[in-house]
Amino acid sequence: MVRKLKYHEQKLLRRLDLVNWEVSGGNLAEVRALRRYRLGRRQDYVLYKALARSVRDLARRLRDLGPASAALPGLGLVSGRHSLAVCESLSAAAFCRRRLPCLLVKLRMAQNLRHAVTFVEQGHVRVGPEVVTDPALLVPRAVEDFITWVDASRLRQKVLDYNQERDDFDLAA
Repeated sequence: MVRKLKYHEQKLLRRLDLVNWEVSGGNLAEVRALRRYRLGRRQDYVLYKALARSVRDLARRLRDLGPASAALPGLGLVSGRHSLAVCESLSAAAFCRRRLPCLLVKLRMAQNLRHAVTFVEQGHVRVGPEVVTDPALLVPRAVEDFITWVDASRLRQKVLDYNQERDDFDLAA
């Protein structure tokens, strides 16, 4: 006779697929990417992987067009002949590096990804005029210069105090 499973054991077994073990949880590269880029949801990484795969497939199709693909740089659709080669090597990690917390670390607004994710979730960061609370936001290069602290953020006040740039008008607010 087998004993009845306890509640927490049943809960663990709901997430576990014993039939397709290799498929469900055996992807080591995926686990590494989830930890490295502090992705909160596995679905985000799966989406980035699918986007990268579709871009690579489109780049291969354009390359295989033959002489017609030589017209693409002439029309200005692609900056040069090497652009398609770059598209063929696109990975999901490239999408992960364009997430807002990774850019906060790159811009040295946060010490590490854990702090950056916390800052974004708590609403201390804005992109342009909008306050962002979703760390999965992909930031294009054109908008990268507009990443700043929220005006009412305590972090912004600390940075201004440290740099001795805080305005007297801000003290009243």
